[in-house]
Amino acid sequence: MNGAVTQFIRHHFRHFNAAALVDAADAYNAHLANGGKMMITLAGAMSTAELGLSLAEMIRQDKVHAISCTGANLEEDIFNLIAHNFYERVPHYRDLSPHDEQALLERHMNRVTDTCIPEEEAMRRLEKALLAEWMNADRTGERYFPHEFIYRILRSGQLAQYYQIDPRDSWVYAAMERNLPIYVPGWEDSTTGNMYAAHCITGEIKNVHTVRTGIEYMIDLADWYIRTSAEASIGFFQIGGGIAGDFPICVVPMLHQDLGREGVPVWGYFCQISDSTTSYGSYSGAVPNEKITWGKLAVNTPKFIIESDATIVAPLIFAMVLGW
Repeated sequence: MNGAVTQFIRHHFRHFNAAALVDAADAYNAHLANGGKMMITLAGAMSTAELGLSLAEMIRQDKVHAISCTGANLEEDIFNLIAHNFYERVPHYRDLSPHDEQALLERHMNRVTDTCIPEEEAMRRLEKALLAEWMNADRTGERYFPHEFIYRILRSGQLAQYYQIDPRDSWVYAAMERNLPIYVPGWEDSTTGNMYAAHCITGEIKNVHTVRTGIEYMIDLADWYIRTSAEASIGFFQIGGGIAGDFPICVVPMLHQDLGREGVPVWGYFCQISDSTTSYGSYSGAVPNEKITWGKLAVNTPKFIIESDATIVAPLIFAMVLGW
């Protein structure tokens, strides 16, 4: 399909990063058409940027088969779901003085660039539901991953009374409906991770391992990769940099070099959207060919890098993949 958005892109996006966007989208479609699977990684504040407006549909249409994200992206999609009407946009954020920022703090409005997340309606509302799940699991000796606790809350419907956007625009809700594998490395570096630590310190949660760990995420990812790659090539679509991308891409060299597994294929497609230009020692700014030396990609792996704003580029690529 070639909808109006796709037709516009094909007509106007002809050179430089614009052409790379088209090439990456076409290769994404070709990868899926050949029976491939795709992992998407989310860094930055893509959930607060409301990427769910397009990513949720990608998930529903089986264009995404696993997600790796920061704890912030996992929780901020839910914050937006349950407190969207209380958010405040600050389009003049570049002009804010330190005193303006202090005033936002005193109102419990946590700023992410041009968007302020309300602490009480978003964070504390989710915390209440999570704490009940954490404490119940702690009492019964059960252990779950961070995303599994979120899935349990969404499936129970206990937050449905607070929904302020259409759940179809929540990528986590779409992932829950398909029971999509989600990997959240470094979850403790998030608001809900901090909440969990606080409740462990107070003694409300006795076993700190009630929430399963990042090492267990890697073990689970290795199992998923082995099973999935035995049947299909797996692509890697990286939005931003950081741990959300670095963690999952390393599963391949881990399987090869640390476990000595043979016959496990490397990633079959690679694209990164990044505003981190090539530099000295920056993982986020590394060109894709550097990953060949680490055993993550092959010489003939289709590779793309788009140096631009992911909040602009990702929805456009998704639109082309969806035929919008």
